[in-house]
Amino acid sequence: MREGEVVVLANGADDNPQDGERLADYVVDVYPLNRYCFGSKDALSTKDETLADSLLRLKSNYEARGLRTSVQAVILVELFQHPHLLLLQVNNRTFDLPGGRLRQGESDLEGLRRKLSRKLSLDEGSDEVEWEVGDCLGMWWRPDFETLLYPYLPPNIKQPKECAKLFLVKLPVSRKFIVPKNLKLLAVPLCQVHDNHKTYGPIIAGIPQLLSKYSFNMIEA
Repeated sequence: MREGEVVVLANGADDNPQDGERLADYVVDVYPLNRYCFGSKDALSTKDETLADSLLRLKSNYEARGLRTSVQAVILVELFQHPHLLLLQVNNRTFDLPGGRLRQGESDLEGLRRKLSRKLSLDEGSDEVEWEVGDCLGMWWRPDFETLLYPYLPPNIKQPKECAKLFLVKLPVSRKFIVPKNLKLLAVPLCQVHDNHKTYGPIIAGIPQLLSKYSFNMIEA
């Protein structure tokens, strides 16, 4: 057996779900967009840099702190009986999932909740807004100081430079979003995101596949 070869482990296995499997865990309630309201707050400081500048900063941070880990939220709302993905747009150019880089010693859940509060609610340090963080949908890896990220860690890479984790975040029935003035919050149809690497990049474009195991319960207005 050589590295990279396909290995047959079993044939004819029963792929039916076990009786005890909790299928309800794979049903996501998606509430109408009109149940949410929106406001704005002071702009966040952002770095207006090229892709090359960003990679240089990643290299500098890696030398100082090691692997960079970021956490990103997949948040859905209903519009026209179709799930829409919440995205942030920076300078009317790039699209990002809400989230960001973890601090040293910070857990995934703590960091994601902090980032969501910073970008989507009034106060980063407020305990008034709770975020229900669910399943980890996937992980993307940057093996080296390059532009490409992979949805797996290549076996020959022992010291990856970045890991991005995607989490499903479930919204309550209603909420007020407070967005920094220099960011734009968008609701993008899931069908428009699907496989649209050119516009949204590989991570966002791959979200519909990550959500394919879920059933969406569209809550009527």
